[in-house]
Amino acid sequence: RHDRNLLLVAQKDEKIEIPRPEDLYQVGSAAVILQLSREKDNVLRMIAQGLERVKIIDFTTTEPYLIARIERRPDKLQKSLETEALRQAVIELLKKLVGLIEGLTIDLISAAEGLSNIYQLVYLTAVTIPFPVPAKQEILELDPIDAKLKRLVELLQHEVTVRELGHKITSDTQERLSKAQKDYFLREQVRSIQNELGENSDQDEVKELRKKIEAAGLSEEAQKEADRELARLSSLTPASAEFGIIRTYLDWLANLPWSKLTGKEIDLENASRILDEDHYDLTKIKDRILEYLAVKKLLQERDAEVKTEDSLTHEPILCFVGPPGVGKTSLGHSIARSLGRKFVRISLGGTHDEGEIRGHRRTYIGAMPGRIIQGVKRAEARDAVFMLDEIDKVGADWRGDPSSALLEVLDPAQNQTFVDNYLGVAFDLSQILFITTANNLDTIPPPLLDRMEVLRLPGYTEDEKVKIAERYLIPKQLKAHGLHENELKIESDATRTIIRGYTREAGVRNLDREIAKICRKLARDIASKQNKQEIVTPENLSQYLGKLQFFDETAERTNRPGIAIGLAWTPAGGDVLFIEATMMPSKKEGLILTGMLGNVMRESAQAALSYVRSNAELLNIDPHAFRNKTVHVHVPAGAIPKDGPSAGVTMLTAIASLASGRLVRSDLAMTGELTLRGKILPIGGVKEKVLAAHRIGIKNIILPYRNQNDLDDIAPELRKDLQIIFVNTADEVLQNALV
Repeated sequence: RHDRNLLLVAQKDEKIEIPRPEDLYQVGSAAVILQLSREKDNVLRMIAQGLERVKIIDFTTTEPYLIARIERRPDKLQKSLETEALRQAVIELLKKLVGLIEGLTIDLISAAEGLSNIYQLVYLTAVTIPFPVPAKQEILELDPIDAKLKRLVELLQHEVTVRELGHKITSDTQERLSKAQKDYFLREQVRSIQNELGENSDQDEVKELRKKIEAAGLSEEAQKEADRELARLSSLTPASAEFGIIRTYLDWLANLPWSKLTGKEIDLENASRILDEDHYDLTKIKDRILEYLAVKKLLQERDAEVKTEDSLTHEPILCFVGPPGVGKTSLGHSIARSLGRKFVRISLGGTHDEGEIRGHRRTYIGAMPGRIIQGVKRAEARDAVFMLDEIDKVGADWRGDPSSALLEVLDPAQNQTFVDNYLGVAFDLSQILFITTANNLDTIPPPLLDRMEVLRLPGYTEDEKVKIAERYLIPKQLKAHGLHENELKIESDATRTIIRGYTREAGVRNLDREIAKICRKLARDIASKQNKQEIVTPENLSQYLGKLQFFDETAERTNRPGIAIGLAWTPAGGDVLFIEATMMPSKKEGLILTGMLGNVMRESAQAALSYVRSNAELLNIDPHAFRNKTVHVHVPAGAIPKDGPSAGVTMLTAIASLASGRLVRSDLAMTGELTLRGKILPIGGVKEKVLAAHRIGIKNIILPYRNQNDLDDIAPELRKDLQIIFVNTADEVLQNALV
């Protein structure tokens, strides 16, 4: 209250609210209070003027405020040439800082040059330039004046260097600066300043990647590669092109599920229920899946006893083969649901590049992992169910052969060390359940086919299609079109009419489309406020689907000699072929074949003609029937290529019918291959061919004797509806086929 003098010293830590003596520097300034006032917000505002430098000897009182004994430490001026040189250096450095520090103007330079007292220059500079408090305290304590000036020059020089470097970074990047680059620019500034100060540290991005990789549970090989790439990344600038490549690579490593498994505890009853819910019939397929689940359940329960690398511990590779629309892909969904696993579908149709499977090497621009590793990342689990669709339609060109790359993926003994070209380290695919689908096995390379367990889905009978439509297709389409169950009823007879007259197929895809067409028409009527409930019957079906597309024409087309009905296998299921034969006079005996026949069918026709001519008497055929005649064998639908080793019996029957003038039974279809000795050889695709005959209403079928066991694949209900005639020789064929 009575003394306006006080001592001003700096705190060592400015965050301490009430400092103690040990929290204060010892050297400060004696000062006099020039003005003291209390503001409205109860803040005491004081203006003081420093008088001279002093040093605290000791503290005499700490409560209620600090009182200390001091001694004077006046600054002594000793001018020399070095002092003057240092003074000029300070002023020159101040000039350089003008423009580099915001708020620093040329007025400071004028004031500095006008000061005759060298101490005033030092203290003015130390206050004006934003040095840290310890640096300012150091300048205050140093003696003599030359020491103060030297330290001040060092600090100014450092400040100039840092500010110029920041200015240079700003100038260099300003031209290409955009909103998307602001964050990058700021990080570059910080990095450059840290490098200049020798304060190198890992970037936040590298630290984050390191944490993610540590948490990913990488294999030992992958961890070594990740550590090596992390070390390289730490030494690169973000401006480097390689920085982005390495970062993307490490992202892939960190985000792959190296150890994550999602399969739940196996419940065989629940799995069986799910398979029955989603699919009608397919008994053999369901049994195989349940067998697999049973084995896996036992292995899990007896894991302590069964510690082996036996092939049983590996996931099988299942291949579903059948025509379109029989439920191959949807069966994969059901398997994944029954296992409680993620489902990933990859379509291989039209794939020509090996890199699509095995990935591209990181030396290429835009390189990325193959579709297998991409699917694993999407699934976020190492034990997902992978559906590789259309494996029979994989191509090959100058970019490699994807089917060869699939050999490693689909080999249970190799895929635990599958190496993607992009990753460059082994990834274990052995816990993935791979399921492939195909329409035809002929185009799958034998080594690839050898790695898969083939399960056939040949198609459905008419009764099975009706039940599938009633249980699955109709409810699904009603829901898809916003219709209630009581608004549409399709009678079973109407469904049979759709199957017979609008969709002759092995699967149910077109049947599903026709049902959808009915639902759309009804939805339109209801939406236009013509509210009604509709019952679809065979009589009113044409109002929804138009005229019938298919007719029973077997009797019509076989009403003259020389026409026989054959059965053929196609990738879309079984089909029926009408084979016609005729003769015409000619100077030279010969054989004409038309209908886009392949080499195998051409040879079958030649063999059939040779057998009939060489055994005419045994077959009760006039030996001179073919003299000076040309035989013409034609298979209608000439725009469709046809080939296969099962048309010999049908061609024999057509030629024998023509030569003998006897009709072929119109309710009979046949398949089999013929030798020149008259022996009937077995053929494949029996179930598909039998189903094709049944679809068009043929109940009598001739099959080779050695194909008897293939009837086990046909449902007992269907076998009861058919009369199968097994033959061993050509004589037996003609005895049963000709009227």
